Amino acid sequence: AQLFAELDATTATSAKVDALARYFAQAAPADAAWATYFLCGGKPRAVVGTRALREFALAASGLPEWLFEECYQAVGDLAETIAHLLPPPRQASDLGLAVWIEQRLLPLRGLPPAEVLAQLRAYADELDAAGRFLLIKLIGGGFRVGVSRLLVTRALARVADIDAREIAQRLVGYTDSTALPTAERYGALIAPPQAGGTRGGTPYPFFLAQSLSAPLAQFDALLGAPSQWQIEWKYDGIRAQLVRRDGGCWLWSRGEELIADAFPEIVQLGALLPEGTVLDGELLVWDEAAAQPAPFARLQTRIARKRLTARLLQQAPAVLIAYDLLEADGVDLRDAPLHARRARLESLHAALATDPRAAALRLSPGVTGDDWAALAALRAQSRTRRVEGLMLKARDARYGIGRTREAGLWWKWKIDPMQVDAVLVYAQRGHGRRASLYTDYTFAVWDRAPADAAEARRALDAMAGGARAADLQSQGLPALVPVAKAYSGLTDAEIARVDAVIRKTTLDKFGPVRTVAPTLLFTLGFEAVQASARHKSGVALRFPRMLHWRQDKPLAEADTLDALRALAQGA
Repeated sequence: AQLFAELDATTATSAKVDALARYFAQAAPADAAWATYFLCGGKPRAVVGTRALREFALAASGLPEWLFEECYQAVGDLAETIAHLLPPPRQASDLGLAVWIEQRLLPLRGLPPAEVLAQLRAYADELDAAGRFLLIKLIGGGFRVGVSRLLVTRALARVADIDAREIAQRLVGYTDSTALPTAERYGALIAPPQAGGTRGGTPYPFFLAQSLSAPLAQFDALLGAPSQWQIEWKYDGIRAQLVRRDGGCWLWSRGEELIADAFPEIVQLGALLPEGTVLDGELLVWDEAAAQPAPFARLQTRIARKRLTARLLQQAPAVLIAYDLLEADGVDLRDAPLHARRARLESLHAALATDPRAAALRLSPGVTGDDWAALAALRAQSRTRRVEGLMLKARDARYGIGRTREAGLWWKWKIDPMQVDAVLVYAQRGHGRRASLYTDYTFAVWDRAPADAAEARRALDAMAGGARAADLQSQGLPALVPVAKAYSGLTDAEIARVDAVIRKTTLDKFGPVRTVAPTLLFTLGFEAVQASARHKSGVALRFPRMLHWRQDKPLAEADTLDALRALAQGA
């Protein structure tokens, strides 16, 4: 709990690493094992449901439900609210994290509700507010902390005096929920390296790219000549490593999930690879005769199904677009320059080309241009090619860990997002530090374009008076149809101003959500749009966020559903 508070109190990377290193240097191995699991993204399965936690808080605090709800809306975080409202503890506990998890929290699962509530009350009576906050986060499965796996890796490497790359590789699969953290696993994590390193089906930590957003005029000064870079299309798929070792084949996603069951043709491809081979690439659905990959939505059909049918395999054929060779003949190639790894990858691909099963393996094609302006022109074609832009990889770069720069740079030069002007129609309070502000918004577009400003005004006035979409449509007026939710993109100052408008223009409340009179127009950015039977609007936006607050434009000029449908068809 003290570590959690330290990490939450600073945004400085060095301070976070120092706090982590101090903790690991003094924590018991069993406690450090669980701490590593949670800090690296391991998701505790909820032991007690939200409703039971609320009932526990009401019983322990003696508050009526309406007052508890008001407190929760003010604080914005259930665990923090409960920690504040419980009576002071009557005793203290010095039990470690492992004991709390293994002997106290995990056994709660499946107990009768009355027994769970009694146990929670006893447990909370041993902890201060910080301990209670963390306890409830772990019980409810809502643990989040502001550190990345990379920072945990650095701290462990410092404590163990081991190369951070070795620690990073050992951490792969550490958060798999099928193998609980133990003192023995933690000991192996920080043990001195052995000859040969980590083997079996373990992939290497993924190397990630930095975002490139500099103006084109600065590219020569920032990047040098294009000839210094290996340039490829940035595909919109699932990043993956295909590992062929010890007579087996493993397919790992960047999220460290084994996904071989969802892509049997890629596993079949892996059987063709020489022993001791690891490929890094992108999984895509790509029809055999097509010039470009299928939309990401078709790839999702492969990962969302528990059972793959022959028809689905035929309708959504998967390929691995390989762009790096990380291991060959059992030798780690990550310290070799990229151009050398690429040459060996091309030789491997050529050697497999005659086998029909190798059709599922394609090389990421190189993209060339005389200068950055020519490459920018090619990048402008990204959407017609169904890619997200360009990847720029320094030809002499080593293969690093995470989003680091010391190995050499990779840049992702993505295309500008799609845009739509939409009207804010619902608002909900944020969480944590934003709990007192309305920061989560729902946006709508016209179901048809207003004939003129006067018709738009009549529709807006009717909505401000409480009329619903069906009421407007029955009167022959255009209506605003919700299409997206967004909560990022505004500055703190803009959020405060929008919050003030929301409070003044609220039409109705249902739970934590407010219906507001349509007065605010925003430009939303998003990566893609597709037809969707799940959404009432008939469309779904991918990764929507706010780009601009359009105070210069009337609401009558907001976009329409037809405009979004046209974008979906164009995609």
